[in-house]
Amino acid sequence: MNKAYIIWPLIGLLVFGAFYWNFDQGWKIREHDKAVQAEKDKQDRIRADLERRKKAIEDAAKAQEERKRLRLEKEKKDQEEADARSALLERRQHAYDEVNRHLLPQLDRQKADADSVKGEIAQLDLQKKQFEDEAANIRTYTRQAEANVKTYYDLLEKLKAAEDAREKAEAAAAKLAKKVD
Repeated sequence: MNKAYIIWPLIGLLVFGAFYWNFDQGWKIREHDKAVQAEKDKQDRIRADLERRKKAIEDAAKAQEERKRLRLEKEKKDQEEADARSALLERRQHAYDEVNRHLLPQLDRQKADADSVKGEIAQLDLQKKQFEDEAANIRTYTRQAEANVKTYYDLLEKLKAAEDAREKAEAAAAKLAKKVD
């Protein structure tokens, strides 16, 4: 049994040594290849980034030229529109002045007529409101009167019931008085 304590660890050490020796054979070469590949990838990325920047600068310059051309075209178009608008405004102002000169007296008459019609409308609205208020009061009074009629009918029925009860009580008292006699 004491031999087992020495043999199994020695076998494990030999197996580990075989794996370690196999690993150690190509490890430094693989690490060097990985470092070379990483440096190559880094240089490729830098080169690609420089190319993208150069292309972006060229594209930006083209876009700037295009924007400048479009801005000049827009300014020219805006100036033409402004000139056309000012001419149109001048014609409109002239036409407005002519219309005002001829139609101003007629407008004043129409305004006076409109004011008188507004006054009449206000009076009619006031009368309408008064009639509506009166109709509302009549409806309220009618509802109250109907409620009073119902109350009076209920009161008359109670009085009739009380009177009938009193007559029955008197008849019972008279009957009782006859029996006692």
